[in-house]
Amino acid sequence: MPKILIAPDSFKGTLTAGEVCDIIGDAFSETIENCEITKLPVADGGEGLCACLMRITGGELRECEVSGVFGEKMTASYLMLHDKTAVIETASCAGLPLAGDNKNPLLATTRGVGELIEKAAKDGADRILLGLGGSATNDCGACMAAALDWKFTDENGNEINPVGKNLINVRHVSKPAKPVDIPVTAACDVDNPLYGESGAAYVFAPQKGADESAVALLDQGLRNMAKVIETDLGIRVADVPGAGAAGGMGAGVIAFLGGELKRGIDIILDIARFDEAAQDADLIITGEGRLDSQSVNGKVISGIAKRAEKLGKKVITICGCAGDGYEEIYSLGVSGTFFSCPEPKPWDEVVKDCRKDLYSAALQAADEFNKR
Repeated sequence: MPKILIAPDSFKGTLTAGEVCDIIGDAFSETIENCEITKLPVADGGEGLCACLMRITGGELRECEVSGVFGEKMTASYLMLHDKTAVIETASCAGLPLAGDNKNPLLATTRGVGELIEKAAKDGADRILLGLGGSATNDCGACMAAALDWKFTDENGNEINPVGKNLINVRHVSKPAKPVDIPVTAACDVDNPLYGESGAAYVFAPQKGADESAVALLDQGLRNMAKVIETDLGIRVADVPGAGAAGGMGAGVIAFLGGELKRGIDIILDIARFDEAAQDADLIITGEGRLDSQSVNGKVISGIAKRAEKLGKKVITICGCAGDGYEEIYSLGVSGTFFSCPEPKPWDEVVKDCRKDLYSAALQAADEFNKR
């Protein structure tokens, strides 16, 4: 009886990780007689982190009113686990989908994230797990800090709203009188530095709506923030792997929350006891919406592929589409890739056909496995 472990990320904008598990599981059950399916939907620190951990450990979702992407009031939630760990997603109030057609990292804010942290602290959280993925922002986490009473001032001592376009004007940062004193771990899905060609602005800001001039301004702002943080707080953040996550929020977690950065997928896989679940698997299937060169660095697929290789397990990916450099994933021991949307098509068609297309790709993968 073949044992199949299915452990994908969500396909952003179309399918949750749980739905991906169900569709792939149905295809394999139909194709392979008497196969044993284990489903383990996961996340890497972006959207779906709370849902993933709630499935694994339970907990309580708690809602509150916070600031949205551009400061508007909205309702967001965080997950309080039984051990008093508060799980917060940056994407819940500062996520790219929330910006709609008005994406603008010059103005987008992480203030709502700080408000969620404050709420969790007041609710009795002993620890915070902060997911950094999926943001619309490029403010170095400064707006998050401002919500927690950190002050950012210009050369004349005037307080600044530290959104992306204003970071270049920050000259000083000062701590709050009563800082939030809770251990914070940030779940990262990338290892980019804060600024430069591989930094937050140049790599991620274009997909958040920044043109060439905006990218340059945002990068200069992040460079300036690194200097101010080092001068005023004595903390060097520029070259820390993951500092560029969520528009520099990785650096903000270190500087303003005294937190640490960890690979989100490793946090999830440890909590889910992935290694135990994979021990008897004949095949491990993972996937995400877009497989590209970034998938190799800290994303769900890379985390699972590395563990599968150590365990001597065969792993394949079933993804939505292929991006530049997706072939790099083979260097991690992946033995095959299948795509539900191998050719580009309009987004409305992708959304309409996503279930059918994923099922077809999974059938193809199951057929290949049957021929082994």
